[in-house]
Amino acid sequence: MLKLLLICTLAVASRAEIAEEDDVLVLKKSNFDEALKAHPNILVEFYAPWCGHCKALVPEYAKAAGILKAEGSAVRLGKVDATEETELAQEYGVRGYPTIKFFKGGEKESPKEYSAGRQADDIVAWLKKRTGPAVATLAGVTEAESLIADSEVAVIGFFKDAESDGAKAFEKAAEATDDVPFAMTASDDIFAKYEVVKDSVVLFKKFDEGRNTFDGELTKEDLLAFVKANQLPLVIEFTEQTAPKIFGGEIKSHILMFLPKTAKDFDDKMDQFKKAAEGFKGKILFIFIDSDVDDNQRILEFFGLKKEECPAIRLITLEDEMTKYKPENDAITAESIIGFCKLFAEGKLKPHLMSQDIPEDWDKTPVKILVGKNFEEIAFHPSKNVFVEFYAPWCGHCKQLTPIWEKLGEKYKDSADIVVAKMDSTANEIETVKVHSFPTLKFFPAGDERKVIDYNGERTLEGFSKFLESGGKDGGAPAGDDDDDMDAEDLDDVDEGQDIDSDGEDDGHDEL
Repeated sequence: MLKLLLICTLAVASRAEIAEEDDVLVLKKSNFDEALKAHPNILVEFYAPWCGHCKALVPEYAKAAGILKAEGSAVRLGKVDATEETELAQEYGVRGYPTIKFFKGGEKESPKEYSAGRQADDIVAWLKKRTGPAVATLAGVTEAESLIADSEVAVIGFFKDAESDGAKAFEKAAEATDDVPFAMTASDDIFAKYEVVKDSVVLFKKFDEGRNTFDGELTKEDLLAFVKANQLPLVIEFTEQTAPKIFGGEIKSHILMFLPKTAKDFDDKMDQFKKAAEGFKGKILFIFIDSDVDDNQRILEFFGLKKEECPAIRLITLEDEMTKYKPENDAITAESIIGFCKLFAEGKLKPHLMSQDIPEDWDKTPVKILVGKNFEEIAFHPSKNVFVEFYAPWCGHCKQLTPIWEKLGEKYKDSADIVVAKMDSTANEIETVKVHSFPTLKFFPAGDERKVIDYNGERTLEGFSKFLESGGKDGGAPAGDDDDDMDAEDLDDVDEGQDIDSDGEDDGHDEL
């Protein structure tokens, strides 16, 4: 008996070691396993204290933890300082901050990546979908009202027969949707409350028209398309919180309006933008970006824009390669935006490639300066072996490389066939070369074959020299084998110079 009491006491003491901050469990390598035993379903944020995005998430994450705790939910939220718990971060492949993973059923292996928004309601809704039934049952009007009041978006299936084909298709659609709560009802009172007279599906939302009624054949595919088209506002503002919804959604064609909220004609331009959006629901995502917000300046830079050039419209596709498009005129009217989107949908637009003007002294220094307008002529010169650094002015790793790159240029400045060059890839784009992280180093060997070789060797003068003397063989790889590529979400999700590799160390690239 005494032994059993001792074991229980030790177990309680062990669990007590898991500290909490604002209802969020503070997790470490030393208590991680115990936390999963005590709380089998935990959403875990891997963060860095210096990370701006992590700091912005703190109040919403704590609020979500508080909501679940107040409801008596068994689901808990935890956090791991990945800069201190590097072994734990490495184990779960943390490469950027914040990284959020859901551990279900006490299982440590293969946690689910969190894929919804960064507001408390988004977090709670996502977790409830992951741990509860895909479809809740509404028995009375009060339950329906609570669901709608507590959710930014909620989908209710009105079905008299829960075994009908339509109801089954509704359940399948619910199972395939992570970020929106689904419920079903057969209650006459709820039908009457929401003026539904026959089996139907209604999406309730706290924006735009307030509700959308499904009109079509009740199939899983059509229901999913309906939810996708209506779950986001006609125009969604880009913020820390909405970024995951924007980048993580199924709509990969985005049109962006860069406009300061302080503009005198802000409301008028927003009305025009919304009017244009009505005809492209579910096809093109309409996004507003406040061009006065400091955190948005990197996005302006990515599109080659400056504050003083706003308002402006741009369009981007986020498929395997990001492709940008620019309208022929600067007018922000519903008519001009609709016309621009139609040309895009019909495949009649040419990508917009940024380029600075060619500097007068571009070839007067050991390291030649390339821009979009002279890149093809220099990089693919049939008698020259051209080694190019694609950099960003703000990139910490690029700044560290600068003195070595300049020494390399000095070493080969008198070479008859070797050219060392650099290009600012935040202001210049090349159709034949896609740059996804900084610095990117590529070698263009002499000849008519237009070959491109990625440099993956040591970033030292000796390493670069061996590479050039070997004709791009020592330290090189065929272009396209770079594992450090980043996607569009990295514009928002990783802080400058702080991407870490699987070993928990700096990988030598800054994100795009």
